[in-house]
Amino acid sequence: MNFELTEERRMLQDTLRRYLRAEYSTEHRNAILSSDAGYAPDIWTGLADLGVIGALFEDAHGGFGGAGFDIAVVFEELGRAGVVEPMLDTMLAGRALALAGRQDLVDALIGGTLQLSFAHYEPGGRYDLDHVRTECTNGALTGRKAIVMHAGSAEHIVTSAQDGGEIGLYLVAAGAPGLDIRDYPLLSGGRAGEVALEATPAAPLGLGFDALQRLIDLAVVAQCAEALGAMETAIALTQDYLMTRKQFGRPIGTFQALGHRMADLLIELEQARSAVINAAGTLGTRDGALTLAASKNLIGRVGRQVAEEAIQMHGGIAMTQEYELAHIAKRIVMADHRFGDTDYHLERFIALSAA
Repeated sequence: MNFELTEERRMLQDTLRRYLRAEYSTEHRNAILSSDAGYAPDIWTGLADLGVIGALFEDAHGGFGGAGFDIAVVFEELGRAGVVEPMLDTMLAGRALALAGRQDLVDALIGGTLQLSFAHYEPGGRYDLDHVRTECTNGALTGRKAIVMHAGSAEHIVTSAQDGGEIGLYLVAAGAPGLDIRDYPLLSGGRAGEVALEATPAAPLGLGFDALQRLIDLAVVAQCAEALGAMETAIALTQDYLMTRKQFGRPIGTFQALGHRMADLLIELEQARSAVINAAGTLGTRDGALTLAASKNLIGRVGRQVAEEAIQMHGGIAMTQEYELAHIAKRIVMADHRFGDTDYHLERFIALSAA
């Protein structure tokens, strides 16, 4: 099997990597993190102008990609650079709108003039997709949504709710009556909000639980790829540090004990890369759900190992805000807690295998 990227995807990867290397320094990210918005509008516009948002959508919806490997390429580079802009949740909301035929909003999103957010998980629901207590009554939603990424800056929120026991997706406009958002910064960067809906008007998108499951599958691939990119950066920073820091007159990276630990990380990184390739390649297939569960479980376990080892081999400098690894390590660890952690996906893998 050929695992090489197509020429178009290599061009996208190279263009995005060079753009982020030039525009997304540690100092720039720290300035973004301290801002009220939690993201940089100029970076968002730049990503749209490069076609990065369009790469996440299929040709039929105005994009030029949208397949598993397109998503993996984009999010691996975003993870490598530690980008905090709300690309993942915007993609989920945009893909929902594309499925619903709201091409006007999709076009605005791809053009970089629209901010969206995606709200599904609720307090007490863990990661179960069918745990939806938000109700739709006569076209109005009542309920609560937890950790909605960049909810405070979104112009529209795509949210799940149930109507007569059937789970569906709905579109809520920012500033709608009864919509209340408690905004806060996240440990791993960016901002999120607790969303309360009280008889809030919403437009049904005509999408049910199957569409929701497909969207979460997309999110798992994106999250795995993002974590992979962050792990690559963490390991590269650690390798550079080990060959720069000296003890007893020579770089500490030449010490056998540290060399063995780094070799273990490189092996695990290749395992993680294989998992992302497998997940991207089987997305939407019959065996896709099983592969996604296995991949997310492995990424979570490897990610924790990489983050912990990188910090330990660096020492105290790894925990300073001014150093790149401090942010990257947080991103790696917190990636495990989005769209199902290692325990959840282990249980899901067992259940799917037994079915």
